[in-house]
Amino acid sequence: MGCWYSRLVSGEEMVSRCKARKRYMKQFVKARHSFAAAHSMYLRSLRATGVALLQFASAETNLHHHLRPPATPLRVPPPFPNPPPAMSPTSWTTTSASTTTSSVVHPPPPPPPMSSSSAWDFWDPFMPASGRPVDEEEWEETTIDSEVAATATAAARSVAAPPSVVTATATSSSSELAVVVSTKSKDLVEIIKELNDYFVKAANAGDPLSSLLEVPTGQLSYQESSGKDDGNVKSLSPLLWTWSSSSAKWNAFGKFCEDSGGNNIGRGNDGIATHCSTVERLYVWEVKLYQEVKNAEYLKLEYEKKVAVLRKLEMKSADYFKTEKAKKDVEKLESQLMVASQAIEATSSEITKLRESELYPQLLELVKGLTCMWRSMYEFHQVQTHIVQQLKFLNSIPSSSPTSEIHRQSTLQLELKAQQWHLSFCNLMKAQRDYVQSLTGWLRLSLFQVGNNPLHKTRQDSAIYSLCEEWQLAINNVPDRVASEGIKSFLTVIHAIVVQQTEEQKQKKRSDSAFKDLEKKASELRSLESKYGPYTLPICSSETSKNPVREKRVKVETLREKAEDEKAKHEKSVSVTRAMTMNNLQMGLPHVFQAMTGFSNVCTQAFESVHNQAKSNHDLQNMKMILP
Repeated sequence: MGCWYSRLVSGEEMVSRCKARKRYMKQFVKARHSFAAAHSMYLRSLRATGVALLQFASAETNLHHHLRPPATPLRVPPPFPNPPPAMSPTSWTTTSASTTTSSVVHPPPPPPPMSSSSAWDFWDPFMPASGRPVDEEEWEETTIDSEVAATATAAARSVAAPPSVVTATATSSSSELAVVVSTKSKDLVEIIKELNDYFVKAANAGDPLSSLLEVPTGQLSYQESSGKDDGNVKSLSPLLWTWSSSSAKWNAFGKFCEDSGGNNIGRGNDGIATHCSTVERLYVWEVKLYQEVKNAEYLKLEYEKKVAVLRKLEMKSADYFKTEKAKKDVEKLESQLMVASQAIEATSSEITKLRESELYPQLLELVKGLTCMWRSMYEFHQVQTHIVQQLKFLNSIPSSSPTSEIHRQSTLQLELKAQQWHLSFCNLMKAQRDYVQSLTGWLRLSLFQVGNNPLHKTRQDSAIYSLCEEWQLAINNVPDRVASEGIKSFLTVIHAIVVQQTEEQKQKKRSDSAFKDLEKKASELRSLESKYGPYTLPICSSETSKNPVREKRVKVETLREKAEDEKAKHEKSVSVTRAMTMNNLQMGLPHVFQAMTGFSNVCTQAFESVHNQAKSNHDLQNMKMILP
């Protein structure tokens, strides 16, 4: 008796491992929710930043900034290939300082995509002449090589195609494509409006990934327990499963059932399980497994005690009835242990099934979605980099228009949205790292199967673990600090404008106060002059007597000089604000988009590499299964 139980690993080790698995899965449930929320917030911050920037520019339009057309033809330098095959996350990270000053800070701007509301346009030389009317006074033509032509064509198609499937690949064709660039004069608002359009496009590029990370409508956010883990599956299910009006049901074995209408709870419209439902079901199964393993360990200890008692009775040739009772107790516990072992095997099998059939494909789709999103964002940020280059052609005509209260509020709003952009970007990177880290930790423990062969690893186990290891390596190596600093630098220049506007406002108050005092004293002077006359003599004949009109006049002249001086300072402050505004936009905007272009480019390569390697491993394993 008791030989069968030796197949299990040490009870304490198993309980400890299952407890750690449950903890990692609980972290993963939270991390998935945080990842989805951070992703959603980042997309919202992109849209909000574009809108705030446009409102800021609209408030600045009264300052008469004009576009100075370039004296020479505006050539469009070739953009980055998409993505450059030579770059890698590691090399980009190790040379981040030099890259920031070279390929990131000064990248060649891309050819902008065509838009019906934009002044950009593309001309295909193979189209009929009637399809490409060009005004010679407003357009100039430049020719680019075949690689740039392919990129430009793909970028143009991206306007109509979903951002998540846009690709820009070079072609070996020797044909050339002429890109027509508008040199029509634009003001600040027109430039920023184009920029805002691509903020929207970049945000929309993340929508497909939002669907994969979607938190179902009506779902309660996962709440941490108050330091106490309740292993009861029934008590956890209301917290984890609250989809709209659906009636989620669990059977006696913790299996997730269909509702009365036959619909699969936690599945999308196409019947495929959502990532959210898969992750939360895995957590419920992990809780169940932990309870079963802990119960089995308790039974094992009781079993060992009863066996020891029986052996003593047999050695002493004790009373027959006592010995038989001890044997029945041992047999009963042995039967309970067998049932517990079968329950562990069944639960472990359900976890493995979920991991292989649902979680792994979902992870592949997530990595693919990340690749597509960052590829599209790379293209759109690259176009934004080109758009903001037009700011250098804006000439600031001296303006005496002071900063209005509306403009000051729009600047404060822009600063707030830039802060949110920076914060949401940092949160997004942290949330994804926490997501992958908790997932990898759980996989590392769950690869050791609970059952007959605790060290057994399936092919799928190896594939999913390899995927997550590569994913974790990729997300840890992407240069998000460079991108974060790029956004922060933009925030810094906006804050400098806020500070200068505040100083201008303070100077205006000092000027207004000086003129108010001047008017008050001038009114008193006029009252004295009407009473005593403009050139009254001293009231007394004494030489020490004072002339009140003369003294008041001296004070008024002193205040007049002070008021004029404060007015001049205010006018100078206004001109400083106007100059700083344009200078900061001209310097800050290119830097942030160059940083985001470089970052999104590295992300594209990193996630594409992870996905391709996973697919390659999967195909190789399938080939091994086919071959004898």
